[in-house]
Amino acid sequence: MTNISSSSLGKSPSRERRGRERERERCQRGRSIRLRAPAPNASPPPSFFAFPSAARPPPDPRDEAAPETPPGDDDGRGARSPSSDRRLASLDVFRGLTVALMILVDDAGGAFPAINHSPWFGVTLADFVMPFFLFGVGVSVGLVFKKISSKPLATRKVIIRTLKLFLLGLLLQGGYFHGRNQLTYGVDVGKIRWLGVLQRISIGYFLASISEIWLVSNISVDSTLAFLRKYYIQWTMAILLCALYMGMVYGLYIPDWEYQAVGMSFSSNQSSLQNVYCKTRGSLEPPCNAVGFVDRYLLGENHLYQRPVYRRSKECSVNSPDYGPLPPNSPGWCLAPFDPEGVLSSLMAAVTCFVGLQYGHILVHVKSHGQRMLFWSMLSLPLLLSGYVLEILGIPLCKPLYTPSYMCITSGVSGLVLTVVFYLVDVKHWRMPTVFLQWMGMNALIIFALAACELFPAAMQGFYWRSPENNLVDIAERLLQGAFHSKKWGTLVFVMLEILFWGCVAGFLHMKRLYVRL
Repeated sequence: MTNISSSSLGKSPSRERRGRERERERCQRGRSIRLRAPAPNASPPPSFFAFPSAARPPPDPRDEAAPETPPGDDDGRGARSPSSDRRLASLDVFRGLTVALMILVDDAGGAFPAINHSPWFGVTLADFVMPFFLFGVGVSVGLVFKKISSKPLATRKVIIRTLKLFLLGLLLQGGYFHGRNQLTYGVDVGKIRWLGVLQRISIGYFLASISEIWLVSNISVDSTLAFLRKYYIQWTMAILLCALYMGMVYGLYIPDWEYQAVGMSFSSNQSSLQNVYCKTRGSLEPPCNAVGFVDRYLLGENHLYQRPVYRRSKECSVNSPDYGPLPPNSPGWCLAPFDPEGVLSSLMAAVTCFVGLQYGHILVHVKSHGQRMLFWSMLSLPLLLSGYVLEILGIPLCKPLYTPSYMCITSGVSGLVLTVVFYLVDVKHWRMPTVFLQWMGMNALIIFALAACELFPAAMQGFYWRSPENNLVDIAERLLQGAFHSKKWGTLVFVMLEILFWGCVAGFLHMKRLYVRL
């Protein structure tokens, strides 16, 4: 038998044993290191502000609200179909609730003056509609622009959408359509109303979107401090808007002025040329405030709203808080035009969009439903408290002027309403009771145009029997008033049926995947 030496194998048996022992020791050392190292998916100690981070396990899908992209909104990555987007149902319900409230107060406010706009100081149900719109716009902007691939492209889309909203508002509320009970249309360009609801929304949308695109720090959010550092420039911009508003309202000198009262009846001792005596600063009363002064100077009195709410005040109406004839010895400013969506007040109104923007940021960065509602409540309650403190300090609640106290209180209420709706719809999944509002919110723009701007009722009134008063809309309303033996309650039932009708229309559009977007 041939002997094979150890040298022919290249290794001796003792050397092989030593090699295996060294390999075993290395494996044991590596295992002990792995046992001592933290697990890659281990959660850090819980913190008060639980932001998601890369080191944490993914959240439970059942505890995750879907990001929402309104029809027509995108962030520069290209247009997306609403049917393919995961939407935040509670925000749609919030929008639908706002549109429904607008229809209610506009159509039933005459029968129930208590829910109509306050004649000047104070807040009623109708005075929450505009802040709800602006607040919802801010929340949507915070969700839409959470990721931006191209800032110039996103800016271009924002500018185009702003112009579309502004021009649509000019068409709907500039005076071209005359509304119910007037089977005419057309407007004198020399008297067109430049500003309105959609124009104000477009201004707030533009400022909030541009700040979200360009003024957000490029840092990751993993703590409360990081959250504040990321968005502090937006808060600074909102504070600057408030400071500009306050400086002009209390700093501008308001001289005496006059206006031409056209199309109104006067007693024998009144003339059509009315003088208003001011010579003051810092007044918040209807005739001598800086908001009206700026609008008259920039826009001209012919381009302002010709039927302001202060015509329902005690000084200007014998039927106050409803419209009515002028009382004896009424002041000369009662018939003056004033725009509740004016230039200066729209700057203050844009702050409501910035407030809603922060609620959207919380929705994006905080993944727990409970913490979202906690932080929303923590933001809403100080806003309410600030509004009441400002009112005590002498800044009254006034929707036509959009005073800071009014902005704080309505923004705080908007946040609390969104919190409640979010809890009911997205946490408890109470979808069926709110499905009509959700449908209306998904097509809020077309419902606003057809119902709130009265395009559909005005079109239906064009079909009548022998007399314009015998049209489908008025006949249906009179039948309900007769059935309830009350003009007030019959009108209310008619308006509720109208809201239900528009909910069905919005549901039909949703089932057909039809969404009107700009």
